[in-house]
Amino acid sequence: MGTFLSEPGSLAFQVRTAWLGLRGALNAELKAYGLSTPQYATLMILEAHPGSSNSDVARACAATRQAANEMLAAFERDGLIERRPHPGDRRTHQLFLTDAGRRRLTEARVAAARWEERIEAGFSAEERATVRKWLEGVYGACALSADDDLSARS
Repeated sequence: MGTFLSEPGSLAFQVRTAWLGLRGALNAELKAYGLSTPQYATLMILEAHPGSSNSDVARACAATRQAANEMLAAFERDGLIERRPHPGDRRTHQLFLTDAGRRRLTEARVAAARWEERIEAGFSAEERATVRKWLEGVYGACALSADDDLSARS
């Protein structure tokens, strides 16, 4: 992959290329736990935000509601999550990890951490902290940009 990656205007492409490589490697690591990267992310989301809705999960995973619902239905069938009626909206269900879901996430998290250690091995603690801070900043800037776009349409 030659020099075009350092050209102005290629940052988004570089991030996407890195993400695709990371996702492929992480998928291979998570396969032993019966999870894909989006499934692993969903379990992490439900651990951090119990009671999330199908729409919440879809937004957080950048998936359609239908795709998220299919994944969540499989999780429910496998006993990893449970759906409960939302107390304030009878059309919505809240999603919660089961004990089996928490165990699966804990096991997969160990594998993901081991994988992250391998890819971060060539970087100093300061470099790792800088990259994490930069990625958070990119996310924040993109979220602000999306909010500005929504405000402009209103």
